[in-house]
Amino acid sequence: MIGGTAVIAGLLAIAGPANAADRAQPTPAQPHHPTPHQISEQLPEAPDLAGRWIADGNLQVAVTTTQAAQRVRQAGATPKLVTRSQQQLNTLLAKVDKLARADRSGRLQSWGIDPASNKVVVKARGAYGALRGLGDGVRVVPTSTDFRQQAGDVNPGDPWWPGSETYCSVGFPATDAQGNKHFLTAGHCTNDANQPAYGESGQRNRLGTSNAGGARSVNAREGDMGVVAVTETGWTISPAVNTWGQPALTLTGSAEAIVGDTVCHSGNTAPNFECGRVTAVNQSINYGTVVIDGLTTTTACSQGGDSGGAWLRGDRAVGLHSGGNSTCTPNEDNSIFQPVNEALAKWNLTLLTGDPGDPDEEAPTTPGNLRSTGTTSSSVSLAWDASTDNTGVTGYDVYTGGSLATSVAGTSATVTGLSADTAYTFTVQAKDAAGNKSQPSSAVTARTQPGSTGGRTFSNGTDYPIRDFQTTVSAVRSTASGRATSPLQVTVEGNHTCLEDLNISLVSPSGRWYYLQRYGGSTCHALPSSKTYSVPATENAAGTWTLRIGDNGPGDSGTLTNWSITL
Repeated sequence: MIGGTAVIAGLLAIAGPANAADRAQPTPAQPHHPTPHQISEQLPEAPDLAGRWIADGNLQVAVTTTQAAQRVRQAGATPKLVTRSQQQLNTLLAKVDKLARADRSGRLQSWGIDPASNKVVVKARGAYGALRGLGDGVRVVPTSTDFRQQAGDVNPGDPWWPGSETYCSVGFPATDAQGNKHFLTAGHCTNDANQPAYGESGQRNRLGTSNAGGARSVNAREGDMGVVAVTETGWTISPAVNTWGQPALTLTGSAEAIVGDTVCHSGNTAPNFECGRVTAVNQSINYGTVVIDGLTTTTACSQGGDSGGAWLRGDRAVGLHSGGNSTCTPNEDNSIFQPVNEALAKWNLTLLTGDPGDPDEEAPTTPGNLRSTGTTSSSVSLAWDASTDNTGVTGYDVYTGGSLATSVAGTSATVTGLSADTAYTFTVQAKDAAGNKSQPSSAVTARTQPGSTGGRTFSNGTDYPIRDFQTTVSAVRSTASGRATSPLQVTVEGNHTCLEDLNISLVSPSGRWYYLQRYGGSTCHALPSSKTYSVPATENAAGTWTLRIGDNGPGDSGTLTNWSITL
């Protein structure tokens, strides 16, 4: 802190005014295309709409009638006809939630509606038979994820300290009806009533009071949100977001996140500013010690100490960091946030925003000189010349044909999971923080290298115990190229006193699940010392193949001694 004065909010750098000479230069008029969020805001909720999400840069809307599909098209979105209405999904979700409240095993990790599949998705450690009676409107996804609310050690950055505890992150600045200053953060950081809040470790440089009066913190089914009153002389609050060296951002308002959104969070733990994609909204998350409803999951990574920090969609506040996975896995549910609008409304606070000036409707320039820099039998590497933008380019979307293949921050990308000896056509679009996108680049076509198939066997001979109500996981890494043979041959070797207790499944590098053995039966039979399964599949051979054995019964155990897969 300098001169005893500090700036709050995750929240430090404000962009300076544009150079006057630059402002004087006319820019060619760009056609204005409404963003997916603008379309969504103009499309009111209705009984025949069953959810919305973003895919390939477009707003997708689930509909139950042809009339609804017509309205959605007229609004500029893409309709998807589904069988379950929003009311039916809500009814299913209520039944799942009732089962989850009665569960004492801790196996249910998260549950909520997935609008794209028109189902309620439950992520669980191991099988949970009670869900079967709810029909095919509920999909159970096995997971080894262990969500935790996050705290951390003291590191340089933008922390605040609740009393003598480890630091959390500052979320968003806000004022009350009397003009008093506050900031929002996580509820699990503000549990204690009237706790001093500090700007430095060691209970130094007090900035205010956390959970003043004892009614400004929630860490329960309702949510994970809290308020710190900024009361000490010299402390101010600012709408400038600390982006840790990334392009400056000043808050212009708040918004609700949609599945498919790109979001970023600012927190105290390196690398501090990380981005990802929203995978689900309005989810119930089991943190082990508490279940919280209404949370949003994302693919962005996070670390201990990020709790309470700011989540943004462009320059709009969307959430307060709640928790995350203990390890970060690409494209998985890694981080979780509490929607910020709920916290603002609960305590009748007004988000502090800056002057956004004229709205940014200028798109980045088109990426130039798109080229292929290398190929394998299953991938193509690309590079291109950087785009420019009036406020700064935030990333690039790479398309294969008309489908989004990957999104990157730099000017190169490798598209994987391709078929051998096949020609693919690619284009690239640049994007900025306001959601503006450039015109597509000139297309480039590249052909993957030929690959061989069949007759390739990979194995893992490490012993793994098979324990009651736990899942044993063993992986092999295939270096084979091209497509895998079909059917695949999977051989499992080991011992177990009750085969009927076991769920045995294979997970491909693409993430698809293939069940080899489902548990069930009234009589136990021993697992054969060697058992081979034949699996029809259409997959690329290269990558990590994972065998999962879930034990769903008491009193029996065993060992996985070896398994192999012939591709």
